[in-house]
Amino acid sequence: MSARTYLDWNATAPLRPEAREAMLSAMAHAGNPSSVHAEGRAARAIVEKARAEVAEAVGCKPDEVIFTSGATEAASVLARFPSDRTISVDPTAHDALWSHARTGDGQGHVLAMGLANSETGVITAPPAPEDVKRPGAAGMADLILLDVTQAIGRIPWSFAWSGVDMAVLSAHKLGGPKGVGALIVRDGLEIPRLSDGGGQELGRRSGTENTIGIAGFGAAAMAAMRDLSGGVWENVEKLRTILENTLEAAAKETIFVGNDLPRLPNTTCVAVPGWKGETQVMQLDLAGFAVSAGSACSSGKVRTSRVLSAMGFDDLTAASAIRVSLGPTTTGEDIARFCETWSAHYKRFRARAA
Repeated sequence: MSARTYLDWNATAPLRPEAREAMLSAMAHAGNPSSVHAEGRAARAIVEKARAEVAEAVGCKPDEVIFTSGATEAASVLARFPSDRTISVDPTAHDALWSHARTGDGQGHVLAMGLANSETGVITAPPAPEDVKRPGAAGMADLILLDVTQAIGRIPWSFAWSGVDMAVLSAHKLGGPKGVGALIVRDGLEIPRLSDGGGQELGRRSGTENTIGIAGFGAAAMAAMRDLSGGVWENVEKLRTILENTLEAAAKETIFVGNDLPRLPNTTCVAVPGWKGETQVMQLDLAGFAVSAGSACSSGKVRTSRVLSAMGFDDLTAASAIRVSLGPTTTGEDIARFCETWSAHYKRFRARAA
């Protein structure tokens, strides 16, 4: 079997060696982080070290970090606000936010949106707090929740200077393990509890902490920030430019979604109207390339992108898009082989359509 090329980093990043090492080390500790004996204190030290590391990566205070099972659980805080509170969600936000949109009849109003879109890589600057936070004004938000899952470690961002009240992220997008994430909550803000029980995470999310996963999360966050400051993603962006220029030369009718807007440095959303994204994904998979059509969070389903439809693309174009997302280990050879394979399949598509 020929070697495979992974170009689906927005779905999940491969586990970083630093995260693997931290997790293996944490496995040697049997204690419960809530226990007061020496073994419990050792486990607690692992959790708090990782909390400080995640806080440093997102630019917040350690006690503003609530560990969860992922960004989806973190975003579920939206559902726990009183039912009379309006939850407004940006049309291009991830389903983890979008599923909680509702209209209430009270004065409270939460605005939820993504910082960087997982399908297109388009970066959306959150509105200035003074523009949306006007207590008592009809339709204006008093709280802002930001999904920073795709952005952390790839572009500079800090919770402290963002002006938002809450943020959500997942470890596996950073090269940490799956099944662990965080809800960041502005110091002093009272939020509904994510779960009841033993009162862990300062009473905000009960349940014994996933010590091993959390250790990997912290290590991955630190490694991701080193990559960011070291210019790794600038090199990724250069490869992305080569990719898009090559595909455009092979097929003039290609549409690169959001290429005239600020984007993550690694993401290409490309469509050839009429060439189904699902077909492309399967053809490329058989050829040894992992890419996707839209978000990977729909239980394996491939469907017309709600995000592209919200951006104004017709159904034919939206159903024809694929996402190619690069990472720090992607090479120029990977891009050259991908472009060659994609172009060959494109020629066959054009021949059949003629």
